[in-house]
Amino acid sequence: MKLNFIAFAVPLFLLFMAAEYYYSRKKGANFFQFAESVANINVGIAERLLDLFTTGLFFYFFQYIQQHFALFTISASPFIWVLLFLLTDFVWYWYHRYAHEINLFWAVHVVHHQSEDFNYTVSARITVFQAVVRSGFWSVLPLIGFPAEMITTLLLVHGFYPFFIHTQTIGKMGWLEYILVTPSHHRVHHASNPEYLDKNYGDVLIIWDKLFGTFAPEKAAPKYGLTKPLNSHSFLWQHFHFPLELSLAFSKARGWRSKCAVLFGAPDGIDPKYKTALERRLLNVAPQQAATPALKRYIVSQTTVSLFLLFLTALFEHHLQGKHLLLLSLFIILSLITTGAMLDQRSWIFYLEFARASLVLVYISVLFQNPVFLFVMLLLFVTALLNFEGMQQRYLRLLYQKG
Repeated sequence: MKLNFIAFAVPLFLLFMAAEYYYSRKKGANFFQFAESVANINVGIAERLLDLFTTGLFFYFFQYIQQHFALFTISASPFIWVLLFLLTDFVWYWYHRYAHEINLFWAVHVVHHQSEDFNYTVSARITVFQAVVRSGFWSVLPLIGFPAEMITTLLLVHGFYPFFIHTQTIGKMGWLEYILVTPSHHRVHHASNPEYLDKNYGDVLIIWDKLFGTFAPEKAAPKYGLTKPLNSHSFLWQHFHFPLELSLAFSKARGWRSKCAVLFGAPDGIDPKYKTALERRLLNVAPQQAATPALKRYIVSQTTVSLFLLFLTALFEHHLQGKHLLLLSLFIILSLITTGAMLDQRSWIFYLEFARASLVLVYISVLFQNPVFLFVMLLLFVTALLNFEGMQQRYLRLLYQKG
């Protein structure tokens, strides 16, 4: 049986997150907020899920460039592996720097910086859109002549290291501070303190920041998150708020020069009024009461189910038919949207729950393809639809203690 063993990265990273949580609590520090941690993990679930559909495409993209446009023919050797590592890290620095300096790239990278916590769960805040943009930058490597097999292997290893620098539990690391990107360096990068903005872009090596003048040591205590807080844990809003701001600013700009400035200018050049207008129209966040124990338990259970389904889907992806993979993926994504709406205590949450339940009925019908099952599923759907309003009221009272 062919299994995708990369799926075991999911429980492995969760184990490290749990260890960091218990260690910090034992030391009398709490670096984890409930809503922030759930929102961070949800973003990571979506990225890992969508990677199942895109990772192979990136490999063939690199392979096509190398086979048709490579400037040199390069074969693997110890020296070539070291050279590829240095070039990969160098390209990452410039991708990461441009992702902070150019609005089009910040639109896909901003999700990584939204959390007001800083712990291992924050490392999960990567989107598939960011992966696409990064691959565009890394396409220079097969163009030089590095084989796709070498590039993708190194990117897997290279991507493992940044997970461990998203933590407050590790202090400064002596002489390693001069060579590697350490947790101290990366805390600076994630900080919104004015003196820390646009600093420490490196991924593994800190030498590029020192070479190009973007290095800052950690001195004052960092304050994490965006300079303009997001004020929402909505899964959709986290992903699309800045692209929507860009779209609105682009539509209002007069002339192509102004429109190009919107797309290729710096994020702080976007007028804050567009964010305010979109929040008023689409977000409309009201003051929330403290989350009830029932709400917290339900969110934890839903996140656990999403993680378990992600693990199973990734592990058995080669054995799942297209329709099963699609329905499972839709259910997971819809669950992430639902959980985000729960964190913001939305009153329309039951519509999402109804959609999830309907998707489960569809999946059972597809799985068994039996006329009796189809009739029972249809009967359940109609019964729920007829009792929709009463079920919604009971649901909201249970979760939010609302009428």
